[in-house]
Amino acid sequence: MAKLYKSDNSFFESIAALIQQSRTGVVKYVNTTIVITYYEIGRRIIVQEQHGEKRAQYGKKMLQGLSDYLTANLGKGWSIQNLKLMRQFYMVYSKTRIGQPVVSQSNSQIGEPVVSQLNPAISWKHYIHLMRITDTNERSFYEIEIAKNGWSYSEFERQYNSSLYERLALSRNKKRIRELAEKGQNIENPQDLLKDPYILEFTGLPEKAEYTETELEQRLIDHLQQFLLELGKGFAFVGRQVRFTYEEESFFVDLVFFNRLLKCFVLLDLKIGKLKHQDIGQMQMYVNFYDRKVKLPDENPTIGIVLCKDKKDTMVEMMLPEKNKRIFTAKYQTFLPSKDELRKLLEQS
Repeated sequence: MAKLYKSDNSFFESIAALIQQSRTGVVKYVNTTIVITYYEIGRRIIVQEQHGEKRAQYGKKMLQGLSDYLTANLGKGWSIQNLKLMRQFYMVYSKTRIGQPVVSQSNSQIGEPVVSQLNPAISWKHYIHLMRITDTNERSFYEIEIAKNGWSYSEFERQYNSSLYERLALSRNKKRIRELAEKGQNIENPQDLLKDPYILEFTGLPEKAEYTETELEQRLIDHLQQFLLELGKGFAFVGRQVRFTYEEESFFVDLVFFNRLLKCFVLLDLKIGKLKHQDIGQMQMYVNFYDRKVKLPDENPTIGIVLCKDKKDTMVEMMLPEKNKRIFTAKYQTFLPSKDELRKLLEQS
C-alpha cells in the first residue's frame, strides 16, 4: 500500500463504512443507494484532496492507498479508475444544472450525508455515459428521457449514438430546444413527433438504395420493436399494406400506426428514391380517406408522413398549405449519422 499520512487510515475506514452501510439497504432501492454512495465517495475524495499538501502528488497516492484498502477489505470493484469516475461524478453533478440539481448539496464536511434527488431509473452505468456529455442541455435531455421511458442502457446508447437530441433539436426553434433540456420530448402536437432524419440502421440495409421499398418495409416489420423506439412515444402498430377501396379502386398504405398521446392515426409511406410531388398528393388522399371513413368522432385528424431517401424542401413547401399540420415529409438513412455534422447544423440554425 502506498505511504500516506497517518490520518488517511481514518479516511479509508470512513469510506469502507459508507460502502458497507449502502450494502445493507433494501433491495428495492439498491440502484439509488449505489448512485448516492458513489456520489458521496466522490465528494469525500475531493474534500480529502483539498486537505492534502502538494495536491497532485498527494491525490495520486491517496487514490492508490484508498484503492488498496477497499480492495483488501471489500473485494473487487475499487480500482483507481473507478474511484476517479466517482470523483468525476461528483464534480459534474455538484455543479449548477438546468432546473433542479440532480443531488442537493450537503455541507462540505466528511461524514455528513448527501440528500438524494436522483431518479432510480438512472443507473450508475447510465451516469458513467451521461457525465461524459459536455453539453448540459443534451445531458439533461437524456436524463429526462431515460427516467420517463425506462430506457435500458442499450436503448439509451442507441438513442445517443443515433443523435436523437440533435435530430429533435434541428426541427425546433431556440425556445423549443431549451424545452427539450428542461422537459424532454413532450408530444403535444403533430410536429412534436417528427425527426429528420429517421435512423434505420437496425435494418442492416446498405447506404445505397440497392433494395426495394418492399424490402425496406419487411425489414422494419422484422425489427418492429426498434422501429417503434425510433418513431418515438405513444406509437401502436396497426398494420402493413392496409387496404382500402374507393370508387372500385384499391389503395394500400405501407404502414399504419395509432398514436395514443395525440389520439390519431399516423400513416407512413416509404420511398427509397427522391420525393416526388405525386407522393405528397397520394399521402394527402390517404389522410383524407382516413379522416372521412375510418377515424372515430372522438379521435383527432390523421397525420401522414412520407419517409424518403431524399427530398427538396422548397418543393415540399410549395406542395403543402402554409399552415400545414397534418402532412409531413422526412428523410431516412440506414446508417448512424455523424454527431459532429449534426451539431454544426444545429449551431447554424
